[in-house]
Amino acid sequence: MELTTRTLAPHKHIALVAHDHCKDALMKWVEIHKDILSRHTLYATGTTGNLIQRATGLNINAMLSGPMGGDQQVGSMIAEGKIDILIFLWDPLNAVPHDPDVKALLRLATVWNIPVATNLATADLIIESPHFEQKIDILIPDYQRYLDERLK
Repeated sequence: MELTTRTLAPHKHIALVAHDHCKDALMKWVEIHKDILSRHTLYATGTTGNLIQRATGLNINAMLSGPMGGDQQVGSMIAEGKIDILIFLWDPLNAVPHDPDVKALLRLATVWNIPVATNLATADLIIESPHFEQKIDILIPDYQRYLDERLK
């Protein structure tokens, strides 16, 4: 598939997702970076979003809980170009019943070439990057060109 460019604005749309054993770590990370995150639009799967909002007072756009479709809602927003960064602290040592949804979410983030952190070290590198609050171009699939060529 051909590629095109998408520009991520300085104001980012950030999705926050964490499995049960990782929710406390994500909440602590958000608290540490609260000042920076408060300047951006935040989304999260249901339980995670509600916990973060209660703990930090940040405005969080909460989806459904992950197992109830929240992972798929975030994935849909990624495919629509509405999410710029995914912070997804998943638990590699414990199986989750909605594992296919988790894999689909990570696959979509990769397809649409958005920055993804699956651990705290990477989340720190992303948020502390000098490019974090700047405009940046990323390459994404040129889906419209693909459709135009297929429908000729």
